[in-house]
Amino acid sequence: MAAELPFEKPLLELDAKIEELRKFTQEKHIDFTDEIIKLEARAKSLAQEIYGNLTPWQRVMLARHPERPTTLDLIGELFTDFIELHGDRFYGEDAAIVGGIAKFNGQPVTVVGHQKGRDTKENIARNFGSPHPEGFRKALRLMQQADKFNRPIICFINTQGAYPGKAAEERGQSEAIARNLREMASFGVPILCVVTGEGGSGGALALGVGNRLLMMENAFYSVISPEGAASILWKDSSQAQRAAESMKITANDLHELGVVDEIVPEPIGGAHRHLKETAASLHAVLTRHLAELKDMSRKELIDDRYEKYKSIGQYAALTESI
Repeated sequence: MAAELPFEKPLLELDAKIEELRKFTQEKHIDFTDEIIKLEARAKSLAQEIYGNLTPWQRVMLARHPERPTTLDLIGELFTDFIELHGDRFYGEDAAIVGGIAKFNGQPVTVVGHQKGRDTKENIARNFGSPHPEGFRKALRLMQQADKFNRPIICFINTQGAYPGKAAEERGQSEAIARNLREMASFGVPILCVVTGEGGSGGALALGVGNRLLMMENAFYSVISPEGAASILWKDSSQAQRAAESMKITANDLHELGVVDEIVPEPIGGAHRHLKETAASLHAVLTRHLAELKDMSRKELIDDRYEKYKSIGQYAALTESI
């Protein structure tokens, strides 16, 4: 059973009641069809009410849901002939980043993304999706290979941020992130970046320099977590919900600000409840954007990427006060 979020509790209780009636009908041979139909209609209406009016903090909770589709989940649904590649050829393997070669609609592509675990044991093995420098260098190695062989690059972003520990800093964490930013800006192949869950800090940005930045409907993208922002602004991490409301980190906010190119809709109930429907929605969006980019020359793709990031934000000339 999926983990229960507080605002989902009424819906999950109703789903449990429907399942109980179905089981009772099967075991006791008593017809509860009418009651089940009424409860299903009520559940559908309740789901639309809950998921149609989510607050920013509720979207943060959905983005962090332990059952939310991971990069490997999406690869399994979206791609064929996936071959995972390992290591950065400098230090070692980082399981917080997965990537390799696959086919998308029959076309060879390189796919790279953050990978979280489902439980504590797997999360420890994956470092909770927070890469070390060797993870970013592995991602860069795969993207450089894609650029060499003219394969489009698809990146899935889902991390609370790069690993902030001493070992990562000793191995050049900031340099690895900065190098990814520089190199991704110069690749002459289409790059699509998708924020599927958490898009946290430089750990997200290191896979986020693309021709198109897409976001799942219930994802968030931010320079800092709501808890971190609350700790800085109010010296109280428990004010995370307040921070989330004011930070403009949701897909709708970022699309309105021009940071995100398109929002990928999720089924009512969220991606964690409907993997295949979510993958189908994402497949259609990726197909369309790749088609738009496929006929661009290498220079045009680089220029397109440059113009995208140059257009973000507003610039005003400063006049010296007299």
